[in-house]
Amino acid sequence: MTFSKLTPTYHKDTYPSISPTKASLTQAGKTILITGGGGGIGFETARSFAKASASKVIITGRRAGFLDEALVELRQEFQGRPTEFIAHQADVGSDTSITSLWELLHSQNTLVHVLILNAAHIHPLGPDTLSMDKTALMECFDTNVGGNFLMSAYFVKQILRPTGLKLHLDDVQIISFHPGILYSESVATVFDRDTFAWDKFALPADFSVWAASSEASWLHGRFVWAHWDVDELKSDDEVLRRLQEENGYLKVGIQGFNAITMETLGGP
Repeated sequence: MTFSKLTPTYHKDTYPSISPTKASLTQAGKTILITGGGGGIGFETARSFAKASASKVIITGRRAGFLDEALVELRQEFQGRPTEFIAHQADVGSDTSITSLWELLHSQNTLVHVLILNAAHIHPLGPDTLSMDKTALMECFDTNVGGNFLMSAYFVKQILRPTGLKLHLDDVQIISFHPGILYSESVATVFDRDTFAWDKFALPADFSVWAASSEASWLHGRFVWAHWDVDELKSDDEVLRRLQEENGYLKVGIQGFNAITMETLGGP
């Protein structure tokens, strides 16, 4: 199985251009917060940021025991390295839990530089949309939309930022991407390991480090696939032209519309 292919090369594993050990991708001096960091993509992403020399990696999740096990593994693997690992129990589907998390970080004088919104609520596959249970549907919405919105809002509005560095939404580098087809804990409850040629967890994990670097600044506000080769992408004249001329290119929207702006609506 392959997804949308915008570059000639379609990666299923990490590669040198997004390697967290690449000097230009260093995360030294930065604090990273990863939701759903106890396992799967989140855990692998924590490893990648440690390889990129992040000063502090904070993983969150709903299961305290699961987080504790992940914390032990990370500290053992990167013993003697500069990265400090911390775990906090938090539920992205709960406004109260999210608020408590950010209040705790503030009380500890922790300024988060990079936020990885990895936690997601996956609804079981059903025969059709109208057969879905509304309660289960809203649980997905509360986590995947509401929870990630609130996490983002707290991240942008952190009051610990130095004077003069109060950020607005347009000042933040935001990149959304499809991580690939990965044999995670939740996927294993539905599919057998031999169902697909699964992608390697290192691909989206290392891509996250690249996406958090200045090398990816030109993709701010866009949605891409981790599979796409970043060198081929940024050297493609057609891609660069469309990014420059089409406000809606590589953004989530309605097919057939480039974008709807205040200008197109006749606003000021």
